[in-house]
Amino acid sequence: MGKLIKNHLARLVVLSAAAYQVAASIEGIFWPKFFWDFLTTNFDPAVKPIPVLQTINLVFGLIALAWEWPLKSFAGSALHRSFEARLVLLPLTALAAVLMYQSTNAALYYLVAEAIYFWAFSEGETICEEPWSVPKRVPRKIVYTA
Repeated sequence: MGKLIKNHLARLVVLSAAAYQVAASIEGIFWPKFFWDFLTTNFDPAVKPIPVLQTINLVFGLIALAWEWPLKSFAGSALHRSFEARLVLLPLTALAAVLMYQSTNAALYYLVAEAIYFWAFSEGETICEEPWSVPKRVPRKIVYTA
């Protein structure tokens, strides 16, 4: 059995959350609903008549999709390989997602991915320059002593 590569698992979770968030933001344009509207209606201008929150969610979802399944020109860049940048951006994306009723599940997925990315970061994993590749093993030299 192989070793679990946690950043690949987190990448799959973020891709699922981002696809869900994009679909939810498009649905939110047609059926606008703020998640906390059962407590107050003060935040309704964020979703109607101008879909501000839906647009923010759409942009965040597309950025997450582009980041986790990168183009060849972006893959391998310092920003693409940065755990720290992901650990900063994912909570912001989850915050935007939790505010809109249709994308609360995506916010939970983002938080799960955040925990997995932190786990990978704390164990010293690296994100490879080529997406979906396995880190290269360093061959060990065998030293014979007499």
